[in-house]
Amino acid sequence: MKTWSAIIGSGSYIPEQRIVNEYFLRHEFYAPNGIKIDKSNEEIIQQFYKITGIRERRYVTDDLQTSDIASYAAEKALTAADIDGETLDYIIVAHNFGNVRKDNRRSEFVPSLASRVKDYLNITNPSTVAYDLIFGCPGWLQGVMNTDDLIRSGKATRALIIGAETLSRITDPHDRDSMIYADGAGAVILEAKTSYKPTGILSHSAKSFTGELTYVLKMDRSNSPSYPENDLFLKMEGRTLYENVLKNVPGVIKESIDKAGLTISDIDKFLIHQANKKMDEAILQRLFAEYGIRSSCYDSMPMTISWLGNSSVATLPTLYDLLVKDQLENQTVKPGSILVFVSVGAGVNVNAMVYRVPGQ
Repeated sequence: MKTWSAIIGSGSYIPEQRIVNEYFLRHEFYAPNGIKIDKSNEEIIQQFYKITGIRERRYVTDDLQTSDIASYAAEKALTAADIDGETLDYIIVAHNFGNVRKDNRRSEFVPSLASRVKDYLNITNPSTVAYDLIFGCPGWLQGVMNTDDLIRSGKATRALIIGAETLSRITDPHDRDSMIYADGAGAVILEAKTSYKPTGILSHSAKSFTGELTYVLKMDRSNSPSYPENDLFLKMEGRTLYENVLKNVPGVIKESIDKAGLTISDIDKFLIHQANKKMDEAILQRLFAEYGIRSSCYDSMPMTISWLGNSSVATLPTLYDLLVKDQLENQTVKPGSILVFVSVGAGVNVNAMVYRVPGQ
């Protein structure tokens, strides 16, 4: 009999504001060198959709912050798990920018978002340790993996892991990359389970690629030379990031699958961070090629990017929550299904995890 880590409940918060691509028709887009892009917005948006597959995304309303939507997702996860929050050993909130108010583009990290969530949930147990985790877009998955290590070592029995972000608050309105980003929150409850048969989290791997890749995602001033404020916005070297994702991510996924003693044919679903549809398809192609297989079938890769955009750390837990609750068209999982979670982002950090749905 061994101890495994299994998800016993999940929840997500999808913001109310639906922002379609046409919203950006009235923007003025500039290149990073400050020169106005010599294309119509219609052409820019059409090209953007062709590459990313994004038709729309969600933004929070002006009254909400990251800690608010993290709390909403956490509340739903606790309800789904049907447990008392006082029994949690840890509350981990993955994010990258803290709370950023609509009227003040400054990150608030004190108190931690995890402490704010714990307070919102009215959890008074001092042994429920609350802390934040910053690891780029893979932050939520890294939190799950770290918790798995704690559970396997006997240092934790149950934890709440949340991914939440309000990227709409830190995107440059004059940067066409701003159309990628979205807001959202997702959460899971991870619990220790004993079983003779491998169940729950089977394996995981993580890598950090720094050097020349350290700053492919960073904070910088607006692309527009006439932007009136000295605010910092999220910036991305998209081409460099894309090339290195295809170079490094498939190998990290394969390493995780190999650690689990499985092969590509054992995997039922690939839950890949939703940043760019073409990139995700290319990752899957490269992964199959690692096993000597040529494949262009993406049925095993659930996608939400077309209507939710890229919500950073919220992407994977939201995708998982929608999947297990049968809210994604033509996508289902059942007990015994084997899922692979994959994420990549600022750092550059990459991680992957193999998970068998409990119950069979």
